[in-house]
Amino acid sequence: MDSKLITKNIELRHGIGQLNAMQQQMLNLRHPAAVLIAPTGSGKTLAFAANLLSAMHSPNGKVQAVVLAPSRELVLQIYDVIRPIASGFKTTVLYGGHRMLDEVSSLTPSPDIIIATPGRILDHLQRKTLNIEQTRILVLDEYDKSLEMGFADEMSRIVRRIHRPERVILTSATELAELPPYMPVNDPVVIKAQQNAHPAKRTQIVEIPSPERDKASTLIRLLHSLPNGKVIVFVNHRESAERIHSILRKEGFPVGLYHGGLEQMDRDNALTLLHNGTTPILVSTDLGSRGIDVEGVSSVIHYHMPPSAESWTHRNGRTARMNAQGTVYVITSEGENIPEYVVTDRSWVPDGNNPDPITASMTTLHINAGKKEKISKGDIVGYLLAHTDLTASHIGTITLRDHNALVAVPKDYAEKIVELCSPQKLKGKRIRISILH
Repeated sequence: MDSKLITKNIELRHGIGQLNAMQQQMLNLRHPAAVLIAPTGSGKTLAFAANLLSAMHSPNGKVQAVVLAPSRELVLQIYDVIRPIASGFKTTVLYGGHRMLDEVSSLTPSPDIIIATPGRILDHLQRKTLNIEQTRILVLDEYDKSLEMGFADEMSRIVRRIHRPERVILTSATELAELPPYMPVNDPVVIKAQQNAHPAKRTQIVEIPSPERDKASTLIRLLHSLPNGKVIVFVNHRESAERIHSILRKEGFPVGLYHGGLEQMDRDNALTLLHNGTTPILVSTDLGSRGIDVEGVSSVIHYHMPPSAESWTHRNGRTARMNAQGTVYVITSEGENIPEYVVTDRSWVPDGNNPDPITASMTTLHINAGKKEKISKGDIVGYLLAHTDLTASHIGTITLRDHNALVAVPKDYAEKIVELCSPQKLKGKRIRISILH
């Protein structure tokens, strides 16, 4: 794929008119192997996507590129970056929790690019619903995290299925002690994103002292003091996440919940509602320190101390992404052990009074039809405009999934939209439209 077309697509579909130095270096790189050491929020996904697309040949009915990532959330984030700019190429995602029947049908005709979790792609290889023997490009994203999650054996088995990859890219948030022995990588080019980092400090780290051992009251006062924006509150345990989420809901905050004990659909919905502004506050365990990639998060709050330096880094990386500004708040109680890697710039005692508090101006509607029912985002916009008084500017983010869609609409008008649209058909189909709670 031509470099000029790649940069044109990036500007057109992602609104990025100029690549950062790391992304430009990856776009221009023609070396057969690269290791990309890139912290979260540095634009790493777009960097390896540009390199991958530059190595693509014309579609030939074979899988040309495979991207492996350790989590479903990360796979979907990569897909959202690559698919819009991979013009002329079929891109498919494979991950657990996705209906196998839908995935098998998406593999015919053969996709050009596959983005998958290791376990799911192995499942397809064993079922013989997928052939990657002639794959030319292999990307292992967040390779360090994949090792932590125990995917070394799965990745080894997948790599052995690829005969002779011409391009191999490994990405990691931290330096790699050594390359995996099963990887066909010789003398890779090592690119470190921090060499090209913006010199200005983009994140302020603020200590919030709590006069009580239970920090809930201090958290509430802090949230009442913050300006309107997206906030992620990190805790260390699922039980704590549930408790804090319940407390904040009772206080009237628009808040979502994210942890590993939830059903996958509930986790997906929590991220969508954070992204589209329906619930601008999210309470999360460390599952979200790498799994959440949402633009515009203005604040990260450490309710509990991060258990490791890596956790500290990845939590903080949810804000100040792509040269934006962000603030990290660390709530401390008297006598609490503060790890040496937790370093703050200043201390602040919030007064709980802000004239522009955190509010939700949008509500999310659920429609029980999606891509597999041949529904597009344009169909949904047309449906809402035809049967309500909405204008296109009123309609927020539309998230289109295989069998459902989520649409952000003005909060004060949501019930009226449901009332007006419920009797109406969408593309001749009877559907259910409801408010997502």
